[in-house]
Amino acid sequence: MSLGDENDLSGGYADTGQTRTRLPESDPYGGARRSGRSSSRGLVTVVGVVVLLIAAIAFANRGDGKNGSSTDNSADKPATSATAATGDAPVQSKTAGIPAGFPHTEQGAQSAAANYAVALGSAEMFDKARRHEIVNTVYAPDIATGRQSALDNAYADESFLANIGLTKDGSAPRGETFVSRIIPVGTKVTSSGADTATVEVWYTSLFGLSGGASTNPVSESWYTTTYELKWVADDWKVTDFQQKDGPVPVGRDQKASTADDMTKAVEGYGGFTYAR
Repeated sequence: MSLGDENDLSGGYADTGQTRTRLPESDPYGGARRSGRSSSRGLVTVVGVVVLLIAAIAFANRGDGKNGSSTDNSADKPATSATAATGDAPVQSKTAGIPAGFPHTEQGAQSAAANYAVALGSAEMFDKARRHEIVNTVYAPDIATGRQSALDNAYADESFLANIGLTKDGSAPRGETFVSRIIPVGTKVTSSGADTATVEVWYTSLFGLSGGASTNPVSESWYTTTYELKWVADDWKVTDFQQKDGPVPVGRDQKASTADDMTKAVEGYGGFTYAR
């Protein structure tokens, strides 16, 4: 387990943002503007999207193809996606504001890993009291104490905080909003035992400062974190993790939002409880 924590304490968020964006024309939040694409290319993109939509609608409405002369080809149909919804309801209980009480199943382990990734990658980790609550909730008891000490040292590093634009106490400068949010895209169990599971969580993250004077604007990154989980006291708990970059999709030619729009979005849109 490296000290490059769930928030990538080495500053990797700033170094691994490889998606392409178009920055606003007059907003200091971006600081620069990338040249626009030609109108012809934009037309090709629009036409392509329309074609895909038409094809999708046609596929969805074509029916099951059953008639008097058809045969059952169900054996040839592709299997359900590994991350498709199962119909199981998300967990209803919480501990320290974090979903808890996951089923003692592979699916339960995946849900736990996704929810724990969200908590460990949140802006709340920069507040010492809240960080202790999160770590004590998601980590196994025999692991939590050691993690607390390591994380306290890391988050108290003034050079690290200055590098990402925060004050010495880990708060955002006046007039700016600190953003650190993880959005899981999918999960996968790579190994499991009676009371253990290894789960990979692929996610995108938003990290930076939203504000007119920000020199570290909110950027997007992609990571995969592998969590080692153990069944402890009737719930899944983290014992170790490893993080790596990607997979990173090709960025679309979209104009970046202004600082004001980004701040309103972050403050107005809440997170989710992840289960499948």
